[in-house]
Parts: sequence; C-alpha cells; structure tokens
Amino acid sequence: MERHVLGIDVGGTKVALRAETDAGGVDETAFTWGPRRSATLDLAQLAEHVDRLRTRLGTPFAAVGVAMPATVGPRGRVTAWPSRPEWTGLALEASLRALFPGAVVAWADDGDLGALAEAEVSGCDDLLYLGVGTGVGGGLLLGGALCPGLGRGSFEIGHVVVEMDGARCACGRRGCLQAIASGPATLRRATLLRGTAVTFGELRCGVRDRQPWAVAAVEQTCRAVATAVAGVQELVHPRLALIGGGFADGIPGFTGMVSDQLAGLARPGHPPLPVGPAALGGLSSLRGAVSLARLIAP
Repeated sequence: MERHVLGIDVGGTKVALRAETDAGGVDETAFTWGPRRSATLDLAQLAEHVDRLRTRLGTPFAAVGVAMPATVGPRGRVTAWPSRPEWTGLALEASLRALFPGAVVAWADDGDLGALAEAEVSGCDDLLYLGVGTGVGGGLLLGGALCPGLGRGSFEIGHVVVEMDGARCACGRRGCLQAIASGPATLRRATLLRGTAVTFGELRCGVRDRQPWAVAAVEQTCRAVATAVAGVQELVHPRLALIGGGFADGIPGFTGMVSDQLAGLARPGHPPLPVGPAALGGLSSLRGAVSLARLIAP
C-alpha cells in the first residue's frame, strides 16, 4: 500500500487539500467555508472533506502538514484570526490531531510555508516571499533557514506598519500592510474610487482595461507592498522577492507594478530588490504544507 502525506492550506474563505504519495501520485480538492458560526462547525466541515479524500484514496495519511493564517500562542491555542474570529481560543493542536488519529501532524504559519515551497522551486536560499490574498502574509529564508524559524514565531510582514495613520487593521493598529494591501482592502478602496461596489472579477478587468479607478486602487496596494519589501531589504538583504497569493496572482501585472514602485524607493547606490511572481501562484502555502508533512513523516 502506498504511503500518503497530506498538506492542508487553511484560508479565511476556503481550504485546499493536497495528498501526495512517495511515487509522485497527487490528489487535490478544495472547498469554501460555510457561514461563520463556530470553530466546531468549521472543523466538522473540514473533517467531512478529509473523510471524503481519505475514502477516495483508500488509505490513511502517514503525516499531515497544515498551513495556518491564525496567530497561535505557545500553548497551541488560537489567539487571533480576524478572518474567522470564532476560532479564538481553539486548542489548535488537539483539534488537528483529533482529525487525524494515527498520523503525525504539524502546523506552521502559511506565509512561512509559502516561503519554504517557493525557495525549493526557485533554488534561492535568501528569499522574501509575500502572499497577498484575503490577508497578507509572508516568509523569509536566510541561508536556507526560515526566519525566525519553525516553532519560534512567524514572519508577520502583514503587520508591518507601512502608512502612518492609514486604514485601521483588524489587529487594532493603523497602517498595517494587511489593512492596505489585502484583497478585501483593495476592493473596498476600488469601490470608493468607482462609486459602486466592485467584485474581484470587475477589478481584474478594470486593471486590464486601464480603468483609472482600478489602476489607482491596485497601485496603492502595490506601493504598500513595495514599502514593506524595501524595509526588509534594508534590514536583512535577501537576494530575491517573490509575490504570490490568490489576489496578487489574479491581477494582471501585479508583480510588475510592485517592482515599479520599489524602483522609486531605492536609495542611491542601493539597487532595488529583484521582484518576481511566485512560481506556485496561489498554491505556495499548500505546497509548503505538503513539504512540512514530508519533513515529519515517519
């Protein structure tokens, strides 16, 4: 019987699952969260989809890696998750282990795992990764090692302040990168500029067609991302920045707009950090979760 490992990318609006075998077999599925009611109901929905996948494969999982956007305290409890605040206080480790009896289970920040996966694909050991989606996360590798390191906290670039007196973040501060550059924040800004509600599809088409309201909304997002990237470059000097996440991946020219903004922030004698699109697009965290599962598999 083939051994399966499972990666799960838990997002604020959807969950993606990817099972892999040692021989290279792959099975993927995804689902959208139901209405926000309770962590118990969310976990029941996750369990249902896990059971379907396990039944289809006909074998248990040897190891499971989970990418989580929530802030988790040292005792394994969720301390904050603005996208699904009902999870606050949840004993995450115990809840995940209950879903996978007999399997080795580990979780890590989704941005850290996204960076891990992108570093593997790009072959770059000094890499800054940003995932722009429902929120903004990211990860940093220096010398091939995650910074600050698994189990030592996460790389919270989404909560770097990039605009004094900017929009209020769900964390309570003003001007966090996430409050300005996330997908929902960009759509809210586009709605204000256009004067009517804007969907993601409309924003994407608006950028493609160079509609002023769409371009202005996304340029502010890219300026905020570039400001955060420039700050990291000044401190630790990665060799490459990669931009991923479902929102950024779906907006035409997003990475190029970040690169243009970054060029305008460069100091004389200090060329801007090269910026490129994440090779895995919106799947970086999911592939990183699989990599975590392989690391812990017996």
